[in-house]
Amino acid sequence: MSAAGTGARTTGDWVDVAAHRMQPTYAPVDAPPDVVFVRGRGAVLTDADGQDWLDLLSGIAVTSLGHAHPAVTAAVVAQAEALVHTSNLFLTTPALALMDRLAGLLGWDDARFFMAQCGATANEAALKLSRRHGLARAPGKHRVVALEGSFHGRTLGTLELTGQPSKRAPFEPLAGFVDHVPHDDADALTAAVGPSTCAVVLEVVQGEGGVRPVPSEVLAAARAACDRHDALLWFDEVQTGIGRTGEWFAFQGTDVVPDVVTLAKGLGNGYPIGVCAARGVAGTALGPGEHGTTFGGNPVAAAAALAVIETIATDGLLAAVRARAAQVRLGLADLAAATGTVREVRGAGLLLGIVLRAPVATDVVARCRAARVIVNAVAPDVVRLAPPFVITPAETERALEVLRDAIAAAHAAVPAAAGPDPEETP
Repeated sequence: MSAAGTGARTTGDWVDVAAHRMQPTYAPVDAPPDVVFVRGRGAVLTDADGQDWLDLLSGIAVTSLGHAHPAVTAAVVAQAEALVHTSNLFLTTPALALMDRLAGLLGWDDARFFMAQCGATANEAALKLSRRHGLARAPGKHRVVALEGSFHGRTLGTLELTGQPSKRAPFEPLAGFVDHVPHDDADALTAAVGPSTCAVVLEVVQGEGGVRPVPSEVLAAARAACDRHDALLWFDEVQTGIGRTGEWFAFQGTDVVPDVVTLAKGLGNGYPIGVCAARGVAGTALGPGEHGTTFGGNPVAAAAALAVIETIATDGLLAAVRARAAQVRLGLADLAAATGTVREVRGAGLLLGIVLRAPVATDVVARCRAARVIVNAVAPDVVRLAPPFVITPAETERALEVLRDAIAAAHAAVPAAAGPDPEETP
């Protein structure tokens, strides 16, 4: 069928277009997604057949203010009417204002920024910055230490950083400049950092790795090892930054301050943007002509980001994140106590992982989907929640009811679910 025009097509019509037009990177060609969304408002998405869905994933921790937030919409419309693009050859006020605002949120007077388009391109900038910083200090100082279970992107450089072998394997051989260590072993991290290390990169909470917080002793060991070997400590806050954990940045809930922070996802509430922020000497490691991007600092995306920050600040949404997170944890604690189907709820703020007693996460996701509630599985026994900050208490309670039923039913369908705990998730 033709893909031209939108017309009065049903979900089935659009699924047919997807089967014939999309490269099969997200789903097999013979089994495309069976839902197509056409609009949203707050924590609710509406599909092509007019059915409403409760969104507990926010486009993977992106639409933190929910869908079609009026403040973001107004900022985007106003900026699109004024100026959309100039390239990186010229300055624009939204990008400069955003840098200034982010410096204040970070608490870094000497912060400098490279504006990118997404998390992967922000991480690529940080990777080049780290190498440039290291090689300026000693020949061969180009290696990076990263954590097992991490996720940093799908470009070849960020894929090499990613501590998930299944994602790297189809593209090997890679360059081989990354040393991966367990996410919870401070001694292994300390031993891996040496004179050839230019940076240690980690997520304070590993999102794709099972929503696993990195232990505080590992964060402290990373800081100490970087200081000892003149390497940069780089925190990937693509998923955790801009309020997701109940702080502006996840590192602000720890005792460790990094040299480099990368951002994306929730910063633009759906508009493509990425940021590599660096302090001290790291902020001037890259020189003229050593990195660039045509669309970085796009005025419309920067205007959206400014509206996101202002809304979070003025509407008290960091406190809302903490309150809704407490509601979710309390609601699932009842299920854990009554049925034993939930081992724990881990994570921070509204980036939460429900760790199940059996590897039934995919079944739980399917049962929630049947009730038109969106969650996803990040491990065989872990379901991830990352709802919008604006989700209401009533919507949260509805989500909990669906989750409780789905978790109980999924475990009941597997007789072995009552047996020993599954092995620790990757």
